[in-house]
Amino acid sequence: MELEKNNYINSLFEFYQPLLTAKQSSYIELYYADDYSLGEIAEEFNVSRQAVYDNIKRSEKILNGYEDKLKLYQNYMDRNSKLDKIREYVQLNYPNDTGLNDLISSLETTEEE
Repeated sequence: MELEKNNYINSLFEFYQPLLTAKQSSYIELYYADDYSLGEIAEEFNVSRQAVYDNIKRSEKILNGYEDKLKLYQNYMDRNSKLDKIREYVQLNYPNDTGLNDLISSLETTEEE
């Protein structure tokens, strides 16, 4: 469960990081991506562990709020799921259609641009 939460928060962070303050962004990145402890973050920023904990919890709530309203992560996951199904169908039914396979490949890289 904890690993799922970490992955989810990291995913939300990738989408909404520019909307966070510099401090919120730093705390979330250190805690979730770099696996720092509350104490390590507190020491680095010369604040209490409670201040770090409160900031991280508030930032999580903000990230979840953005996702509730904008649904960027959910839409991304839905598109990827549909693309996977299309890719499987084409590979099964049209494995030699290079034009169709090239089109699917281009759709896969569209999200990365």
